[in-house]
Amino acid sequence: MTVQVGKPAPDFAVQAYDRTKDGSDDQFVDVKLGDYSGKWVCLFFYPLDFTFVCPTELVAFNNALGEFQDRECEVLTASTDSVFSHKGWCDAHEDLAKLKYLMLADNNLKLSTDYGVLDDEKGIAYRGIFLIDPEGVTRWLAIHDLSVGRNVDEVLRVLDALQTDKLCPCNWSKGDETLN
Repeated sequence: MTVQVGKPAPDFAVQAYDRTKDGSDDQFVDVKLGDYSGKWVCLFFYPLDFTFVCPTELVAFNNALGEFQDRECEVLTASTDSVFSHKGWCDAHEDLAKLKYLMLADNNLKLSTDYGVLDDEKGIAYRGIFLIDPEGVTRWLAIHDLSVGRNVDEVLRVLDALQTDKLCPCNWSKGDETLN
């Protein structure tokens, strides 16, 4: 399966780590894409826990979480690590201790494979990001090499443009005129 803009996003059912339930017995939850029906979803993949570029991205998305919530968009992140690795990393990394969105576990590599971001040789995900609309359709995607972090402001700009449901010119920003 190849993920394509304008086509349904691959469904998934995985276990996730929910940092907001820190200290409770229900930190590990089951989650499906269908749980977010009727909402926008920003799903972004990162290569591995306990690395260097990855926490900068997770923290940046966490810092912008209110911006996504204002747009009725849920943020989810995924790597090929287990929920236990996610928990250990968040427990060990001061900046990740405040994480407020789910970390999906893809230790069987199915999610990364289905979304076309798996580096087969290394068994880890490239930095893929997907904006999925409330009907479950992929509306935007980008896949970065392992060494290049993403720009959260650009993701928000694209989300804003998609949510206008109008033609948006190059370098369009929220508040700019759209094309007729």
